[in-house]
Amino acid sequence: MSVPRIGVLALQGDTREHLAALTEAGAEAMPVRRRSELDAVDGLVIPGGESTTMSHLLADLELLEPLRRRLADGLPAYGACAGMILLASEILDAGANGRKALPLHGIDMTVRRNAFGRQVDSFEGDIAFEGLDGPVRAVFIRAPWVERVGAGVQVLARAADHAVAVRQGPVLATAFHPEMTGDRRIHRWFVDMVTGRV
Repeated sequence: MSVPRIGVLALQGDTREHLAALTEAGAEAMPVRRRSELDAVDGLVIPGGESTTMSHLLADLELLEPLRRRLADGLPAYGACAGMILLASEILDAGANGRKALPLHGIDMTVRRNAFGRQVDSFEGDIAFEGLDGPVRAVFIRAPWVERVGAGVQVLARAADHAVAVRQGPVLATAFHPEMTGDRRIHRWFVDMVTGRV
């Protein structure tokens, strides 16, 4: 595969920024809103946004189970912030009153929503990211963190003594938003994951 076709789930959240970052990283990037578009991609980015809203839109548009199946079949995926929450196998503080975030079971991990606090507690800083040269500027906005990882999950970065970037096989997740900086290394790394180079 020379130029992979990578979709960005375009139901809610910062879709445009990920499409631009993927294009800069060498992929053919396209928004994904329908089953036919999901079926056409080699990899998928699940952007930040509101995880409960996104998961219920997935269900309403009949994408939830097809996406779970594609992930189980080995679809490479990358989730940022809300995307990390949805890729988990267990979500803490998932919501109430029947409006809960629904896990996609892409990574064997337990994630806590809004773990770093409310919107006013958002912050950014430089963190070490295993596999990349030099630190990554990480933007945390109502960010989750990982409280438990399964045996096959690699922790790639930590902040405040919690895992904030993880990988399991072809699935990558970060609690922060690399699309909001000019640094494309994480997107390039994901493109390399899709093409089987890393």
